[in-house]
Amino acid sequence: MNDATDSAGTGSAPASVRRDGERLVFSGALDRAACAGLWRQLQPLSDEVRTLDLSAASRVDSAGLALLAELAARGGAVTVIGAPAGLDELRAAYRLDEKLGYAR
Repeated sequence: MNDATDSAGTGSAPASVRRDGERLVFSGALDRAACAGLWRQLQPLSDEVRTLDLSAASRVDSAGLALLAELAARGGAVTVIGAPAGLDELRAAYRLDEKLGYAR
């Protein structure tokens, strides 16, 4: 396994998150394997977040979407930037709108 290969061997970079003002900036694969670690990282970072920046995220699975939807619900009116692989399909399947709230 080289530096660009994750533990699943998919070639995706490991997931990470950082705070930049009112934005949470995600990178790597937001998948089941990454979510527990990301959730611990997010606890001190998630207050008063207005934007979830997914521009550098490579893909999202259902666990990643659940994490993002919870953050969006806590933040109120958030903006989502970027559309990694899997996001649009999962949003449609779970009937979530562009801000990751339930579509009406």
